[in-house]
Amino acid sequence: MQIRITPFTVHKRFALNISRGSHTKNTNIWVSLEHDGITGWGEATPFSTGGKSQKTGEIIAALEEIVPILQPFNPLERQKIRVTLAKSGLSLPSAVQAALDMAFYDWLGKSVGCPLWQLWGLDRQHMPATSVTVGISSPEAAQERLRHWLELTSVQCLKVKLGSPEGIDADRAMLNALLKVVPEGCKVYVDANGGWNLREAITMAQTLKEWGIEYIEQPLPPGQEQDLAQLYEKSPLPIFVDESCYTRLDIPLLADRIHGINIKLMKAGGLSEAMAMIHTARACGLQVMLGCYSDSSLSNTAAAHLGPLVDYLDLDSHLNLIDDPFMGATLENSRLMLNTQPGLGVIRHDG
Repeated sequence: MQIRITPFTVHKRFALNISRGSHTKNTNIWVSLEHDGITGWGEATPFSTGGKSQKTGEIIAALEEIVPILQPFNPLERQKIRVTLAKSGLSLPSAVQAALDMAFYDWLGKSVGCPLWQLWGLDRQHMPATSVTVGISSPEAAQERLRHWLELTSVQCLKVKLGSPEGIDADRAMLNALLKVVPEGCKVYVDANGGWNLREAITMAQTLKEWGIEYIEQPLPPGQEQDLAQLYEKSPLPIFVDESCYTRLDIPLLADRIHGINIKLMKAGGLSEAMAMIHTARACGLQVMLGCYSDSSLSNTAAAHLGPLVDYLDLDSHLNLIDDPFMGATLENSRLMLNTQPGLGVIRHDG
């Protein structure tokens, strides 16, 4: 198979501010593999989870290193490919694995003429509404950001980024302002991105429960998972983890101190691992969310094919891009609706 690697830069309409910093643009990598006249697409998105990061340059370098290794194979030889890569001794970034896995699935769906959701026997109508995100900002700016979202769609679920460097008083002020303009019936979630210590997390959990928040995501920094047990006992709200959970191997170690996990294709390593994580989480009695980084419609549509299997979707990054080169799942009444095109069902704007 022939593999092409194409970097592309996307720009955010509104900067996303989280506890670790601000993001206005991202250079992602489009991976295209061709075999027997069929082309599969994948995307690798650089990301950081605080202590761990995968940068554009290292992703491209890793992809360039494995292209000649993969050329003798075809996309159906997944086990042979895994064994060969394992024997090569290369340590592949999970974003590289995600892009290749995505492209393999896209190729497979196109080769048999079925969209992935149909290939997996899923019901695309059984899709949770996706949340849209308001980043850390002043109370007034947060309200304005929500108004812009409301111009785009009927917001059914809102994720609010807290963990402000200015402390929990700033978090309270921003959230309180937002709640004054949240549409009636809209569910509100909070993601601290590891921005609180244990004492702050316990305090905020009580406040957020009183304010009608649905759950708290990643209240404590990665590396402090031992403190989740105490928070689990004292929090009146469900606790989800994101930066603390990469693959299925992490889930059993956390299952006694959390209520759910946030799966992202880039940190998991693709659709295959994401599917395994869903089943592992369910076996541990946990809820499941699908999230994103600065992904385009390519990755978010790929993730949406797993949407019927999860409780929550947070796939809104592409909705905040001014130059997304791809089109896939469409936003209908706050839901990412998958089409009936084979594979991922994604095309480029230029055809």
